[in-house]
Amino acid sequence: MIEAILRRRSIRKYDPLRKIEKEKLSGLVCAAMYAPSARNLRPWQFVVVTDRALLDKITEVHPYAAMMKEATAAILVCGDKARDDNEIYLAKNGAAATQNILLEAWNRGLGSVWLGVFGREERMKALSEMFRLPEHLVPVALIGLGYPAEEKPVPERFEPELIHHNKFGKPWKT
Repeated sequence: MIEAILRRRSIRKYDPLRKIEKEKLSGLVCAAMYAPSARNLRPWQFVVVTDRALLDKITEVHPYAAMMKEATAAILVCGDKARDDNEIYLAKNGAAATQNILLEAWNRGLGSVWLGVFGREERMKALSEMFRLPEHLVPVALIGLGYPAEEKPVPERFEPELIHHNKFGKPWKT
């Protein structure tokens, strides 16, 4: 698992001709459903998007979604207020589910990118309308997916100076 955590990168270039198999998309959503959630309520629902017209339309409502023109799928992660009415928890639970999707996408040889939605009212409203979400569903994150058409190096991100031992200011010795 550490290899997936260290090597997964945000991929924004995809092979637009290579469609993702339905079994792989189901596997990504399955991984999402095994994410931890507050009080184990699992307050999420998912919209799996493979329609080319919808993928293209996302670029009109999300300012950082240009890669959707090449993506062959997307998953909209939604929080379900019918299961938990705390929107902050919905966002956190949705983030955990999103991370599982990203890691499993890497594991299955797919490229993925997390597009922020929650907290941006204009994006939340536009995506809710586009995907005809009922009022109890809150869009949390959008994940672009496809077979990667780019590779990215693994950067060094381990920063021991950000780790404190027992209390702030006491360095952690690795």
